[in-house]
Amino acid sequence: MPHDHADHPHALLPPDPALRVKALETILTRKGLIDPAALDEIIDTYQNKIGPQNGARVVAKAWTDPNFRQALLQDADPVLAELGYYGRQGEHMVVVENTAMLHNMVVCTLCSCYPWPLLGIPPGWYKSDAYRARVVREPRGVLADFGVSLPVESAVRVWDSTAEVRYMVLPMRPEGTEDMDEAALAALVSRDAMIGTALVAAPKHSPGADA
Repeated sequence: MPHDHADHPHALLPPDPALRVKALETILTRKGLIDPAALDEIIDTYQNKIGPQNGARVVAKAWTDPNFRQALLQDADPVLAELGYYGRQGEHMVVVENTAMLHNMVVCTLCSCYPWPLLGIPPGWYKSDAYRARVVREPRGVLADFGVSLPVESAVRVWDSTAEVRYMVLPMRPEGTEDMDEAALAALVSRDAMIGTALVAAPKHSPGADA
């Protein structure tokens, strides 16, 4: 058959996804198509230096500054750009707010569009066919798989990210955080909460409480 070429690069790749990525990286490196050091730097930047920390800072500021929150929900791009959060995969941002009566979730049904400058590298499950197909059909079931149970009276809305628009969830501020500053609040916010597959948990000990 025309596609049965044993020496094709893909024929050399193992079945395990992680091993396939490593093998493909090795092949491309040998061909001089990529620089491993540059690739490691890109991954480190998005995973550790950018990561979800940027998004968490935005959430914390929105929780503590009503004017910032209103501007963020109304037109996110200029607000985020002023903070330095923009660029590749960070264009055309829309921030949607969770409330007691509405819970938002984000998916990209066509591929895996994702706001890298705010949330870092997308998790594997976000890119999986299972999540992309199921979350639009039974979002509450997906939330249950993540350990999230919502009141029956609340609504769930799923937002489909594309190359033209990317979404981030502004989660609800938990109780017991009234005296916390932005840095402490940001530490509570997880990547999954900004995708909508988690809630922000209240701190175990409120400020000033006995240990």
